[in-house]
Amino acid sequence: MKSKWLFLFSILLILSLTNLGYSGEFSRVGTVGAQFLKIGMGARYVAMGEASVASVNDAYAMYWNPAGLTEISSSNLSLTNVDWVSDVQLNHVSLGRSLDQNSAFGISLTALTTGDMEVTTVEEPEGTGETFTASSYALGLGYARKFTDRFSAGVIGKYIWERISEERASGFAFDFGTLFYTGYKSLRIGMNISNLGPEMKMQGPELDAFYNPQPGNQNYDNVKAKLSVDPYDLPLIFRFGIAYDLVDSPESKLTLSLEAKHPNDNVQQASFGGEYLWKETFSLRAGYKLNYEEEGLTLGGGIKVKAGETARLDISYAWADFSRLASVHRFSLGFEF
Repeated sequence: MKSKWLFLFSILLILSLTNLGYSGEFSRVGTVGAQFLKIGMGARYVAMGEASVASVNDAYAMYWNPAGLTEISSSNLSLTNVDWVSDVQLNHVSLGRSLDQNSAFGISLTALTTGDMEVTTVEEPEGTGETFTASSYALGLGYARKFTDRFSAGVIGKYIWERISEERASGFAFDFGTLFYTGYKSLRIGMNISNLGPEMKMQGPELDAFYNPQPGNQNYDNVKAKLSVDPYDLPLIFRFGIAYDLVDSPESKLTLSLEAKHPNDNVQQASFGGEYLWKETFSLRAGYKLNYEEEGLTLGGGIKVKAGETARLDISYAWADFSRLASVHRFSLGFEF
């Protein structure tokens, strides 16, 4: 009986958090950096509307909730390619491995790259003929442990590095997560805080300059100086969600999930999604995001096939609607061994 009340309370809490986003709260879009850390990983979870903090059970726990690493029974290797807007490419690889019945570790690498972009100035808004590129990387190491048969917690430490032309910034951040099985059938609650760390600041040779404190005085020569740039915060995100297996039989499985998200650079957001798995082979997924400026409906599917005596290959695809922007496609490969 207590678990049923906990289930209802969790749903009401998520809906209440979401309603805060509609009550006049202002958006702080563009006030933080390292935006690539906010792009969801794993076609499976993106297709479910990114309502993943309580449902993740593979190597993508390195992105959604490190406590989910304890759901891995042996080893899981996952790779994702994201064809992002404006010809930006994002690639992610993560490995999760069980150490024993109560603990697991993970490692992940995320890389965002762009093609050549033309340099423009106030004097030459059509371009100077020169080009530059930009890239961002995040390397993470994680560990999770089951403290009881119903409660797990995990932590991830990651190194973040960004480059725009010749300017660079780097820093460290941490993710913390928990996963709790309520005892009411398969109902579980997940919580995660991501990208908790100090500010980052761009530095590089293109910030070097010359300055003359008295340009009209010929007795003064230009002196070496450096342009000042402001530091920027990381995209801190808090997630709270629930997941429940509405159907769980040898033939099929239907998982539903609901999640509320509080980013430090935007209003409250929420999402919900579901996955139908048939004979542990074919899956269909769908989800929807609430209170996002462009994103909304998500769809996808996957197939699992044997890749040897003990290994399995998981192929997943996700499509996400971006309204006025081009739709985004994700492809993921997963290996269980």
